[in-house]
Amino acid sequence: MIPDLIDLAELGWGPFFLSQLDSDDLETTAPARVIAVHRDGLRLHGADFTDTALPFRDGEDDEDTATVGDWLLVERKTHRPQRLLARKSLFKRRAAGTGRKIQLIAANVDTLFIVTSCNQDFNVARLERYLALAREAEVMPVILLTKADLAEEPADYVRAAEALSPGLFVEALDARLPDQAERLAPWCGRGATVALIGSSGVGKSTLVNSLTRNDTIATQGIREDDAKGRHTTTGRQLHRLPGGGWLMDTPGMRELQLTDSRAGIDAVFDDIVELARRCRFSDCRHEDEPGCAVRKAMTDGVLDAARLKRWNKLTAEEAYNRESIAERRQRERGFGKMVREAMKAKKRR
Repeated sequence: MIPDLIDLAELGWGPFFLSQLDSDDLETTAPARVIAVHRDGLRLHGADFTDTALPFRDGEDDEDTATVGDWLLVERKTHRPQRLLARKSLFKRRAAGTGRKIQLIAANVDTLFIVTSCNQDFNVARLERYLALAREAEVMPVILLTKADLAEEPADYVRAAEALSPGLFVEALDARLPDQAERLAPWCGRGATVALIGSSGVGKSTLVNSLTRNDTIATQGIREDDAKGRHTTTGRQLHRLPGGGWLMDTPGMRELQLTDSRAGIDAVFDDIVELARRCRFSDCRHEDEPGCAVRKAMTDGVLDAARLKRWNKLTAEEAYNRESIAERRQRERGFGKMVREAMKAKKRR
């Protein structure tokens, strides 16, 4: 339960947002945070009010749409949104389908809890995707390994997760036990915002209930044949934590397409990026070119071939999603023309 009266600092307000205002702004408007996004609109919370609002866009781009965690300036009397404040961080993805519409996931997050479980759900490639997402947003990632009580050797999963990036925080726990969830308190202090991300069935809703110390989020068990489950969260919202922080739950994301995330990918695969800089040719594809430092590292056993393959896949995906529709169609038309000309030449021969 969120009280009607609350200090803005408890909502996550700070100097970053205050610096965007002038004296005139506070005469007619008040800051409010988006604490929930539903299909029909937004749930807002200010220092002395809670209210609902229609979806709000402060510009022409997809990123100008208010999402959960955002700060808005609203009219003092009507609470109608007037302006979207710049964000400290933003998580986004390319929406499902063939278009280039960007789907906003969450804004102004301080820490990203990447949730996976100590079973078949543990997937290095997926974790690297989530890490790239966090690094791109300049948000602290923490990997949470749930269902540790069901694994024969949970330490093996911890070591595999820690190997993904130097200095990465990894916690193995039983999400059902509040005392174990309390180990996450350092990231959940007053005004701090943490977000949960992970595939369905890994225990995110159970973890939310443990962190918030209630059972308001429905949970479901996993299937024994593949250790997967059905996600029980249908909207994005902030949950108040006993320690004064905020926990953001997001629907399960089995298809997380990266876009505008090259810096995040490079941060996760910084070893390969550094090797690529040593290649003889700046446009080296790391296949059969002479003087390829990446291929040499693989031959010498310094670089794992599977890791290089995952890096290639993510960089190709990110570049593809970054293309404009016109560029993509032009490239596809050019390829189709080349194929048709090749077929005509073949017939003439």
